[in-house]
Amino acid sequence: MNHESADIGPLLREVYRRLREEHGAQNWWPADSAFEVAVGAILTQSVAWSNVEKALSNLKSAGVLSPKGLWDVPVEELAALIRPSGYFNVKARRLKAFAERLWTEHQGSLEGMFAMDAASLREELLSIHGIGEETADDIILYAAGKPLFVIDAYTRRVVDRLRPGCAGPGYGEYQRLFHDALPKDSSLFNEYHALLVRHGKHVCRKTPRCGECRLVGLCVTGGEMAARNG
Repeated sequence: MNHESADIGPLLREVYRRLREEHGAQNWWPADSAFEVAVGAILTQSVAWSNVEKALSNLKSAGVLSPKGLWDVPVEELAALIRPSGYFNVKARRLKAFAERLWTEHQGSLEGMFAMDAASLREELLSIHGIGEETADDIILYAAGKPLFVIDAYTRRVVDRLRPGCAGPGYGEYQRLFHDALPKDSSLFNEYHALLVRHGKHVCRKTPRCGECRLVGLCVTGGEMAARNG
């Protein structure tokens, strides 16, 4: 465990306690199947979840929300179906690449792909066109149920305000803070990440609402703002 993560560990555990007390269980990820979670993780890049839901509904109505369905559907038709998710031509190619890997390496079986250990699964997902670290970890945590903490813009923002400079610039450096501070438990990681997203959307916004924040007494940035405001 590095020095920074040793220092921030008790803080991150207290943040979780307070957010859970404030917001309750988030019950993420909203989906009917692990495959839908994986598809949603690819579609949600750079778009609001409400638009992803429309795209998923279109895929379900067309009968193509399955490994075989995505494998068989022409990319142009797929792009039209997922149009509400934005960047639909790019995302259609990413979904096709994901389906192709499922069929060429795992006989179309998501369970077969998910049988790998987390590190191997992450390596494979990152080798698929258009899947980056956050998307891969969304799939691993929320679809495969393996304990990798997801780092997104909300998580970075909350951490950077709590303790500016506690993490380096890279995705992995933020992720290590949580991995070092918490038990490696997929349910805990799931709930914590969902709580950070909720907090980042509604309270710790780009312009923070520190007066409404349960974390303000723990937060360097919140303390500085309170001092400036008298």
